[in-house]
Amino acid sequence: MLVGRILDSQGVPRLVRKLSNDEVQPLSGNIFGTFWDDGEPIALSAVRQLAPIMPSKVVGIGSNYKKHIEEMGRSTPTHPKVFLKPNTTVIGHGDAIQIPPKTTRVDHEVELGVVIGRSTYQISESESWNAILGLTIVNDVTARDFQKEDGVFTRGKGFNTFCPLGPWIQLGTQQELAVPRQIRCWVNDELKQDSLTSDMLFQIPKLVSFVSQIMTLLPGDVIATGTPSGVSPLQDGDQVRLEIDGIGVLKNPVVNRGDRCKVL
Repeated sequence: MLVGRILDSQGVPRLVRKLSNDEVQPLSGNIFGTFWDDGEPIALSAVRQLAPIMPSKVVGIGSNYKKHIEEMGRSTPTHPKVFLKPNTTVIGHGDAIQIPPKTTRVDHEVELGVVIGRSTYQISESESWNAILGLTIVNDVTARDFQKEDGVFTRGKGFNTFCPLGPWIQLGTQQELAVPRQIRCWVNDELKQDSLTSDMLFQIPKLVSFVSQIMTLLPGDVIATGTPSGVSPLQDGDQVRLEIDGIGVLKNPVVNRGDRCKVL
């Protein structure tokens, strides 16, 4: 099942499940508990899609695909490399990625996102799937020059709009969620990234367990599991399209922040 959020005709956020590429079914209840159909189907073209969840934090994993490690000239890690993105980076399907002033390179990074379903601390790898609500798509947008200049990730990955998320969360059993998936990114219809999630150095159970030894993961938190090779710079006017098998397609335009929009 694919679930997401929309703004309804009254401007109220609503939980929905995907019926088709054209329609969604409004839901009532709690995505972390029980929910049910409520009302008539709605045309997707008539509503604005929101990020499917608003996490308290997005936990990023660096250097988790061998070819990306090679293209960045890094050494292979012996354990997951963890960083944080603030939840103010999160935007939804169709929202604009804003390139901030003074940066010279902002890259796309398509990633599989793991959505946490319950409060989780110090769990084992074998317990990890019990803590997972579902999977989504993440674009870990990065100001590469700031990242290199600072030597740490907060500024380079922390700007508003630097975490497009969604448009859906795939719910399911461990057997349904644990399958290998093709993960791809296009910029202006040119394929830039194309890999399989099975190529990750550290797989989902290891990542959830490892992060939970450090910090409490709260319901709705997202672990972005790292990006494959092929990252490239974005420009004003670009259109970014991310796709992961079984989850859907996440699209976002790119604009220069100073030219066309202001920080909310």
